[in-house]
Amino acid sequence: MLVAWKYKERNTIIQRLDPRARWIFLLSLTFSIVQFWDIRFLLFFFVISFGHYFLCRLTWKETRRIWTFVLTLVVVIIGINAVLTGRGGPGEVLKGPKHILWQVEWVVPWVGWTISPNITVEKIVFAITQMVRMLSITVLFIPLAYTFNPNQYGVTFRGLGLPDKVAVSMDLAFRFVPTLARDFSITLDSQRARGYEVERLEGGLIAQIRKMAPLVVPVTINAIVGGEDIVNAMDLRCFGLRKRTWIHKLEYRPRDYVLIGLSVLILAGSTFANLGLGLGNFWMPGWALRLFGF
Repeated sequence: MLVAWKYKERNTIIQRLDPRARWIFLLSLTFSIVQFWDIRFLLFFFVISFGHYFLCRLTWKETRRIWTFVLTLVVVIIGINAVLTGRGGPGEVLKGPKHILWQVEWVVPWVGWTISPNITVEKIVFAITQMVRMLSITVLFIPLAYTFNPNQYGVTFRGLGLPDKVAVSMDLAFRFVPTLARDFSITLDSQRARGYEVERLEGGLIAQIRKMAPLVVPVTINAIVGGEDIVNAMDLRCFGLRKRTWIHKLEYRPRDYVLIGLSVLILAGSTFANLGLGLGNFWMPGWALRLFGF
């Protein structure tokens, strides 16, 4: 049986909005954010993203794990990579003027290649900009799993104009990860009851992966069988032969139209600022240079 994320009815202003309006808002803000590399513009979206997050009234206990993953990804992986390499962003970071804080030359043994990694003020500013950019997008979508009624997945995507097949596919996709996690937890408990101790896996990486077979194989096979059961159930109900009906019916209210109008205005303004006025490129503040003594 399919399960869903840990949804909880909170009666917040966010949950009282039509889910279609919420998706339009999230997508409009996302497409607006990706147009900018200027931290001054990104901080505007950063404030909106966290304002949306706090309006959802999520607790730290609920979101602790996902925040650990997000912060590890953004700060450790993206942040450190940006500081060391400057990759993943506009060319001005690497091609423009460089104010070097640290540099070392290293000759690769046997091949004689000389590598000169360095840390510049530009890379540090870019790393901060990149982290603000990624957090602005990520924080927008974190509340979805906890505030989006799973009974409205399919009808929401259908209401956004997607075909029935795509809407149902999106519904199943949203339920796949929590269902897989549930199956993995059940399989782990079953194997532990049979004496399998996953905490004592030893050996190298390949050996540990091989020893995980008692967990990976049953979960994978169960996912395949479950997918086939869903396909057979849909075939028996003649899914796809004609336009389907939905139990839940969504209706826009005045507040939803206000949110949609605001979303379109933000997207149109961002696009005009970026493409029409040429704003939003990487910005190197003068105070950052003075802070490091340049």
